[in-house]
Amino acid sequence: MTLSIARWPRIMIPILTSLVLPACGPAETTTPQPTATVAQHTPAASEATREPGVFPLSEPGPYHVGILRGVAFDDASRGGREVGLTIWYPAVTSQDPAPEGPIPDATADPTGAPYPLIVSSSKVGFVFAPHLASHGFVVVGVNGLDYYIPWDQNLIDQPLDILFALDRVASAPPEELAGVIEADNAGAMGYSFDGYNALAMSGARIDPSFYLAQCADAPSMDPALDPFWIDYYCRMSSEWGQFSAHAGETITGSDDGLWQPMTDERIRAVMPMAPEGAWLFGERGLAAVDRPTLVIAATEDRDCDYNREAVYLYEHMGTSDRAMISFVGRDHMMVFQPEMVARMAHFAVAFFGFHLQGREDLGRYFSQDFVAQHDDLVWGAYAGE
Repeated sequence: MTLSIARWPRIMIPILTSLVLPACGPAETTTPQPTATVAQHTPAASEATREPGVFPLSEPGPYHVGILRGVAFDDASRGGREVGLTIWYPAVTSQDPAPEGPIPDATADPTGAPYPLIVSSSKVGFVFAPHLASHGFVVVGVNGLDYYIPWDQNLIDQPLDILFALDRVASAPPEELAGVIEADNAGAMGYSFDGYNALAMSGARIDPSFYLAQCADAPSMDPALDPFWIDYYCRMSSEWGQFSAHAGETITGSDDGLWQPMTDERIRAVMPMAPEGAWLFGERGLAAVDRPTLVIAATEDRDCDYNREAVYLYEHMGTSDRAMISFVGRDHMMVFQPEMVARMAHFAVAFFGFHLQGREDLGRYFSQDFVAQHDDLVWGAYAGE
């Protein structure tokens, strides 16, 4: 069997140590404060929901896991930009006992094919993809995507890299995975910098007027905003014309002042974890979110600030099919804690299983009733004790 959550404290620590997900937002801004509400999307809860403390979907699924490296495509529409991929998928093995962890170049398991696709950065993929693949998903991670300080053209390049990867594996999948990937039934997930990428694929639209107004007001905010964070968010505001030109008319062209969403109709559900983007999208841009979204956030996150990022983003999403699960007392670096990673993996299997695999039985595992069984989780925004 592939990677067991129970073994994560031993196996995952080296990977988590390399997953540097730094501060991604100011702790003090003038972004409007949202009020606490509950999510409108509530999958049906079951009377047979497990006892408190148990996250059953954090256990490995029924599949072995293969990993395919060295896949690369050139995006001719962006000057031949190379987009390299790492792909995890359900696999078979003749080895007895089966090796721990993903098996390089293993034969794909045809039993449940085609499998729904989940896209992310490979950096986040190395944390979550083996587990998801064991539960019957193909995960495509884009190599080389990483955090960036301050905000810059990566806000455009990284989502477009992921969308290009989706398009290429749909139209020209690796020979080893022919017939294995259900690319028309896809999801997106990410954490921190990659949480922004997932959020961008929700249908959210950049609002230049809101962003530029925030940056114009940043030096006079009360309480004062640390100069580091003003620079982090707003350095590109002084070169907005260059940033807009880099995005291109396909994205910036608009009749309503909002840029076009960076998404694809094949992406049917998104899971941003510890995301950012409130200053970039604003209320109008978030109102354009139009597909199921599950936000995971830590209430003590001072990097991607919990209230002014995650809660604001969640509260202003236009879709009624949205949910937010708050990890009470945790901070941005909970991704370094194997127990918390196991919980996030559980919710990912439940959410994508519900929306992409048609597993209505999994809905109870990210429902309000399930979350209420755990003292350190809150459904929706956390208002404090």
